[in-house]
Amino acid sequence: MRHLGSWLARVGVGFVRACVVTVVSLLVPAVWAAAVALGIWWGAGNPWSWVAPFVLVCVGTLALSRPVCRMVRFLVARWTATVIPSGYRQTPQVTQLSTGYWWNGFSYERTSRDALLDQRWRVRWQDPANWRDLRFTAVAPLTAGVVASLPPAGVAAAALGLSQPAPSARLVGAFGLVVAFVSAPYAWRFVEPVAVRFLRPTPAMALADRVDELTAQRADATVAQAAEIRRIERDLHDGAQARLVSLGLSLATAEKLMETDPVQARALMREARAGATASLTELRDLVRGINPPVLNDRGLVDAVRALALDSPLEADVSADLRLRLDPPIESALYFGVAELLTNAVKHAQATRARISISRDTTTIVIDVEDDGRGGARERADGGLAGLRRRLAVFDGTVEITSPAGGPTLVRMMVPCESL
Repeated sequence: MRHLGSWLARVGVGFVRACVVTVVSLLVPAVWAAAVALGIWWGAGNPWSWVAPFVLVCVGTLALSRPVCRMVRFLVARWTATVIPSGYRQTPQVTQLSTGYWWNGFSYERTSRDALLDQRWRVRWQDPANWRDLRFTAVAPLTAGVVASLPPAGVAAAALGLSQPAPSARLVGAFGLVVAFVSAPYAWRFVEPVAVRFLRPTPAMALADRVDELTAQRADATVAQAAEIRRIERDLHDGAQARLVSLGLSLATAEKLMETDPVQARALMREARAGATASLTELRDLVRGINPPVLNDRGLVDAVRALALDSPLEADVSADLRLRLDPPIESALYFGVAELLTNAVKHAQATRARISISRDTTTIVIDVEDDGRGGARERADGGLAGLRRRLAVFDGTVEITSPAGGPTLVRMMVPCESL
């Protein structure tokens, strides 16, 4: 009985999925059929009987191709855990230049609206993924659609045949019912290889996307490096350098007062010694901000634990990672955790935080969760966007879950061969 119940459950689930695949794959052919029916209804003598169906076919196919392909990718990922990259070109950011014109990555426009409209149409028509979607909408009905239609077609044949008194009709109905039951658990599965074959980006497109991604990462890394250099220069100029200049003046003044006013000279010497100590402390803090010593000496886990102890939050750290990672990866993850803890205190008004460091065969995963007010959003010039860019250099990703009212959960994932 247990095996029978499991089989019936598979038949039910498979039948529903086969119906969904059939409907999705036949959406575009349904538009074609509607266009043909419209032309027949108008009659051969009406000139619109030729023009209108052609326009309806073109517009309907172009409008439905991308939604259909997105739905197929979603269904395949949901049912089989096979993720098919879309490969759509990403639109560059529209920026206003000092001349007043707007640059959209392709042309200069007078207004941001014109720049966005021009960019949208250029990407829409020049993206090779659009032609791949059109090809899939033509192939899917004849492959996955035909196979997925077996269970619903068998049920329809059974309903029609078994309702007729003729023995031959009943035999056809019984055969249709058998076909529906036998094929239901498997008919929908054919959509996965078809989608992988026709929707996956070609090697050339994947290489082009990778080149664009690496170009953007290089630009981000260059901007981040320049900003870090400016920060170091500003900290040195405003802090240690000013103190060292003051220290030099104090020593020069003390040297002049050594014979005439020894008491004042000794006071200046004490101030100079205090200034030297403060300068040394500032330099150590600056170096620690660039590359924390605990990160070099004890690794990522202990460095995060030390960071949690210094945080005003009540932070708990759990980790099952014992191996050392490459220094650039450890540094990126460490400063990512530091950024998230700072945001939790500064913006989320949190009181507690939980940090989890784990790994699987090829990926290190760090979860940072706080009990703040939530509502965290990623802005182009914000810390979360900077964190995403920092990890993207290592093919890392950032997932943010922050509903209004909290809690906020940020997951950082970085593939790491050294694991």
